[in-house]
Amino acid sequence: MKHLHSRRFWVQALSAFAFMATGFLAMSGAAAAVDDTPDAFIKRVSTDILDTIKADKSILSGDTNKIGVLVDQRVMPHLNFQRMTASAVGPGWRQATPEQQKRLQEEFKTLLVRTYSGALSQVSDQTIVVKPLRAAPDDKEVIVRTEVRGKGDPIQLDYRVEKASGDASGWRIYNLNVMGVWLVDNYRSQFAQEINAKGVDGLIASLAERNKSNQRSGK
Repeated sequence: MKHLHSRRFWVQALSAFAFMATGFLAMSGAAAAVDDTPDAFIKRVSTDILDTIKADKSILSGDTNKIGVLVDQRVMPHLNFQRMTASAVGPGWRQATPEQQKRLQEEFKTLLVRTYSGALSQVSDQTIVVKPLRAAPDDKEVIVRTEVRGKGDPIQLDYRVEKASGDASGWRIYNLNVMGVWLVDNYRSQFAQEINAKGVDGLIASLAERNKSNQRSGK
């Protein structure tokens, strides 16, 4: 398994994920199609990504505040972020109080936003190819496999998506796989060590300190 803090891995992973983040921005003016298939959903939100990145110099330069606004307004509605955080925290999530769960989501989101901001400048001439979907028409959770192509070797980028329930329409992302490594699963192993050593509050404190350190260093 690739190490969580490998610089090359994160440049590839987060540059690829930047496509999805800015893709949500590109589609913000249109309602999501209720009858989208999951692969059509991924394709639709990816088509105008390169133009969107190039049109917003502050995002391209890694402006953390601008990226934070983008995440809150354009990305979060299309993620099941509570599920992502709960899965990353693992069994400790069920032990956490509602206030602790809220803090975990806040700190986890800040960690990801800070990391994404440093990767956006790596996005240049890449394109995304959506591979044929292997799923039954009535599946509620599927994997959409894509490939990011540009200079160098292609980057495998797969998404776990779920059919949104209740009043929501379309699909939501709850995990992504870059070159064989599932992002949420990779964090889970690290978070488990923190919880075993210091408990849920210890994990929250560790994430908060890491985010403050990243902010001081400008990452």
